[in-house]
Amino acid sequence: MFQVPADDEQLRQRFTRRAFAAGIVSLAGLGVIAGRLYQLQVAERTRFAPLADHNRIAVDIIAPERGRILDRFGAVLSDTTEGYRCEIVPALAGPLSPVLDRLSRFVRIDAAARERILQRARRQRPTLPIIVAEDLTFEEIARINLEAPYLPGVETVKAGRRRYQQTPFVGHIVGYVGGIERLALDDDPLLRLPGARIGKTGIERAFERDLRGVGGTRRREVDARGRIVRDLELVEPKAGRDVVATVDVVLQSRLMIRIARERRAAAVVLAATTGDILAMASAPQADVSALQGGISTDAWERLKDAAGDPLFDRATSGQYPPGSTFKMVTALAALEAGVIGLGETVHCPGAYEYAGHTFRCWNRTGHGACACHRALRESCDVYFYEIARRVGITAISEMGRRLGFGQIYGNGLGVEKPGLMPTPDWKRGALGRGWLGGETLLAGIGQGYVLATPLQLAVMTARLATGRAIQPVIARPVGVDVRPALPLEIKRAHLDAIRRGMLAVVNEPAGTGARAHLDAAVTVAGKTGTSQVGRGGTAWTDQDHALFVAYLPADRPKYAIATIVEHGGGGGAVAAPLAREIMEMVLARDPGCATAYPGRAHAPRAQAPQAVPPRTELGG
Repeated sequence: MFQVPADDEQLRQRFTRRAFAAGIVSLAGLGVIAGRLYQLQVAERTRFAPLADHNRIAVDIIAPERGRILDRFGAVLSDTTEGYRCEIVPALAGPLSPVLDRLSRFVRIDAAARERILQRARRQRPTLPIIVAEDLTFEEIARINLEAPYLPGVETVKAGRRRYQQTPFVGHIVGYVGGIERLALDDDPLLRLPGARIGKTGIERAFERDLRGVGGTRRREVDARGRIVRDLELVEPKAGRDVVATVDVVLQSRLMIRIARERRAAAVVLAATTGDILAMASAPQADVSALQGGISTDAWERLKDAAGDPLFDRATSGQYPPGSTFKMVTALAALEAGVIGLGETVHCPGAYEYAGHTFRCWNRTGHGACACHRALRESCDVYFYEIARRVGITAISEMGRRLGFGQIYGNGLGVEKPGLMPTPDWKRGALGRGWLGGETLLAGIGQGYVLATPLQLAVMTARLATGRAIQPVIARPVGVDVRPALPLEIKRAHLDAIRRGMLAVVNEPAGTGARAHLDAAVTVAGKTGTSQVGRGGTAWTDQDHALFVAYLPADRPKYAIATIVEHGGGGGAVAAPLAREIMEMVLARDPGCATAYPGRAHAPRAQAPQAVPPRTELGG
C-alpha cells in the first residue's frame, strides 16, 4: 500500500492548520463586517438613512409670492409685480467661465459681478442657483432662451418685484423691503435664497411673517458629483397673507398735502372706538420707498442731513412737552384721588407762589375763582398748579400711563418713542438728583420733564372720549377681528366732567379752542396746548409749540385727533384752526356727514371766530 512520506505528512498537517487559522481569521473579519453592516443598515437605520438621502437628494426652497398691503377700503398700497431674472446653477453648468463668457453677450456682466458669481459658486452648494442679472427686459429673456442649448445651467425665472403706490402719502406707513444684512442659524430658510428681501420699515417690517408666506420645496436626486439626475417631488409655495392697513388713503393724501404747508408738524386721526389709525402725517416727509432698491452713500447722506429731518416720523417718534393738552390728566388724577371736588374753586390772581418761586398763569391778570370746568375751558394754570401740588407727581404719572402716555404700543406701528411720565425714582436713576416740588407743578400743566408723542395725544383723547383703553392699530392681517378695548376703570362722573370741560373749550365764548368750532350739526370737544420750548427770542426756533386735541361728534365719539405745529406759537391760534381743517376732511369722508361737508376737504382755510385773540402764552 502506498505510504505518504513523513515529511509530506508534516507539510500537509502544517498547511491544514494554517488554512484553518486563516479561515477563522477570515470568518472573524467577515463577521465584523457583517456586524457593522447590520449596525449601519438595520440597528441604526433611522440615524444613517437620512444622511444617505441627504447625500443623494438635494432639497431646494421655492420662494412664495409676498402678500399685498391694502388700505381700509381695498386700495392697493403695495403688491408684487411680475419680473424676470437670470440665474445659473453650477451643478448643471459645468465650467462656469465659458458659460459666463457666452452669457455676457446677452446681459451685462462686469468684472465685479463675474467675480461675485465665481466666489459664490465656490462657497455654496452646487445645486443652489446664483443670480446673474435682475429686471431683465423681454428682449433679453427671448435672446437667452433662444441660446439655451449653448448655455447649460442658465435659467430665466420669474422674480417678483415689490411695487408701491401712493408712496408720497403712505410711504412712511407702508415702509419698504430691502436686502438681508445678516442671518441667524434659526432663521427661515427662505431668507437664504438668492435675492431674498425682508421688510425694513413700516408695515412691511411689522407684518413680515404674515406677508412673507411659506416656501415650497423641490426634491431632486443628484449623483456623487452633485449633478442633477431627476426631479423627485415638488411642493408648491404658499403665498403670504394680505395685510389691510387701517388708513384711508384718500384722507391720508389730503392730510399729507395740508400738513406739508407747515414747516414742521404732525397730525394723527384715530377711530375713537377701535383705535384704527385713519391717517397719520409728519412734515417734512421723505419718500422712503425710494430706498428699497438701494441708494448711494452720497444720496443717503444728503437725505439724512436734509433740512427738517424728513426721515424722522414726528407722529410716532417726536417727543414734545404736551402743554395744556395734559391738563385733563392732572384733573382726573386729582378727582380720582379725592383731593379736590368738581365744584371746589381755586383762586387765580395770575401767579402762584411756591417755595419762594413764582409760577405764572398765562393770563397775567388772573382768572379769579376757578372750578374744574372753568379751569379747563380757559386753561387756568394756577388751578392746575394747586391740584398738582395736592395730588403729587406719582398719581399724575400713574394717570398719564393709564391714558396712554409713557409707553410704546407696537401693533404694527413703525419706530416709536415712549415719551416720558416722570417720577422721583426716574429722576434719581436718570439724573442722580431728588425730585423737587416745583417740578410737580410744571408737570401738572404738561411742562418740565413730561414728554408725549402726537400719537399718544390722540390715544389719550380717544380714551377720554370712550372711557376705554383704546390701543392704536395701523394694520391687521386679513381675517383678524377687532378686539374690544377694556374699560379704564375711572369714575363715570369724573370722565363726564372732563368731557364737559373739553366741550366748553371749543363751544363756549371764553373757550381757548373756539377756532376749532365747526359750522355744522357736528359738535367738537377739544383742548388747546402751547408748550413752552423757546428762549424768548424772535427766531423761528425760539417760538413755542402749538398743540390741539379733539374728538367728535362730542355726543357719540367717532374720531380722535391730535395736531402739533413745531414752533408754531399758540395752540388756540395755530393748531386749533389746523385741526378744524382736518376735521372737515374727516367728515367729508364719512358717509353719515358728507352731505354737511360736500367738498370741504379741499376748501380754503375757514375764517376763525374772533372770540379769543391769538396768544403765545404758556396756557395754550
